[in-house]
Amino acid sequence: MKNTIAKLIALYDSVFNRFEWPQSLLLFFLRFFWGISFIQTGLGKLQHLEKVAGFFTSLGIPFPGFNAALVGTFEFGGGILLLIGLFSRFAAAALTSTLIVAYLTADLPAVKTLFSSDFDKFFAADEWPFLLVCLLVISFGPGRISVDAILKKWVRPKLLAK
Repeated sequence: MKNTIAKLIALYDSVFNRFEWPQSLLLFFLRFFWGISFIQTGLGKLQHLEKVAGFFTSLGIPFPGFNAALVGTFEFGGGILLLIGLFSRFAAAALTSTLIVAYLTADLPAVKTLFSSDFDKFFAADEWPFLLVCLLVISFGPGRISVDAILKKWVRPKLLAK
């Protein structure tokens, strides 16, 4: 019985390990495209802080000037980290927090429709594709085509050997 289970596990691993490179390639393209998108939106916020702070004020966000700079920095810096695949899960988690706040402030009506028959408004919101990519990176990591993968393969074993 143990031998049969071991063979099934080995078969499972051999089948699904074949998808690791396509998955890594998909994660690379998602990180690359949305990393650039986050960089652009973050830079736009940082270049127009007064306008963003005014918008945040209209939404009732406390400390709008500080939060505008914080969100712009998160998006710009997090976009760079996503783009190169460095500290990807951390960057995606930080960006997810800003996206949840954006949903709850700027698109609260869309959030309220999430559990109704009109739930497509939630997925039509501007934040959704950004949030989806962040959740994918948090769930699956950056993939093999990333600085994180290089560090894991080359640096981590050297640190653990000491």
